[in-house]
Amino acid sequence: MQRRQFITLLGGAAVWPLSAHAQQPELVRRIGVLENKAATDPESPKEMTALLGGLRERGWTLGGNLQIEYRWGAGDANLYRKFAAELVALAPDVILAVGGTTVGALQQATRTVPIVFVEVTDPVNRGLVASLARPGGNATGFTQFEFSIAGKWLELLKQIAPNVTRAAVIRDPSQFSGIGEAAAIQTMAPSLGVEVSPVDARDVSEIERAITLIARDSNGGLIVTASASAVRHRELIITLAAQHRLPAVYYFRYYVTSGGLISYGPDPVDPFRRAADYVDRILKGEKAADLPVQVATKYELVINLKTAKALGLTIPPAVLARANEVIE
Repeated sequence: MQRRQFITLLGGAAVWPLSAHAQQPELVRRIGVLENKAATDPESPKEMTALLGGLRERGWTLGGNLQIEYRWGAGDANLYRKFAAELVALAPDVILAVGGTTVGALQQATRTVPIVFVEVTDPVNRGLVASLARPGGNATGFTQFEFSIAGKWLELLKQIAPNVTRAAVIRDPSQFSGIGEAAAIQTMAPSLGVEVSPVDARDVSEIERAITLIARDSNGGLIVTASASAVRHRELIITLAAQHRLPAVYYFRYYVTSGGLISYGPDPVDPFRRAADYVDRILKGEKAADLPVQVATKYELVINLKTAKALGLTIPPAVLARANEVIE
């Protein structure tokens, strides 16, 4: 080999390690997602699209520098525990948790992996964080509303259907939020002249029986409180309410866009977009303990006039004037 060729090869060899080092692929970070809905729920892709959009705006690319592991609990507490353990075993950099029960399952599995939550009610009293301003543990995120909003659902029911004196309250008694929201409604009920009856959102036969029973008289109504079980059975609940001509109040707009009468609550998708900011900040080194829990500040009133007409209801002008969206 000629001397000039050898020097050329030697020079090239000296450069190769530096070039390879400079072109090493970017570190891939891993996110876990524990959803309280089913993967087939029509709201699930909207939520994940909002999350991914928020992450993309901050420089994260799925399949590039980001990997996501999904688990879908579908309202089943046993699946929450199973999937929580699975996700923690994968050692993700951060986990997005949907719903308070999923956060509880994750915190039983880990106190070190950071958790960003959405759709959680009263995380302080349920022991998920030390305080809203300084969560202090491995979880932080975005609350959907306080228990007191449940009293407003009953007030709204009386405004649109003044003759209602009995109301079935669909809630999940195994969830902290279900108990708190039902209690807020019960506290408000005497002043409004309404007798309320709790209904287990997990039990299809009880839902059917209770709605049939409350519809026997012409003064019945329905309130659906926040729970993954109610979400899972929402088509059944909406169908039964229509079949028995019951005025019903819901907490998220997607009940109303699916045929329900009226809803009052926060935008169900926006927290996923906002959660992307906290996920990004944790991936860049901040701690969940130092990121304050953020509360919902904007609520929307959505009314389905087609459903109101089918029920023979005339929505008061004052209520219509407050609506953020009217479906005709």
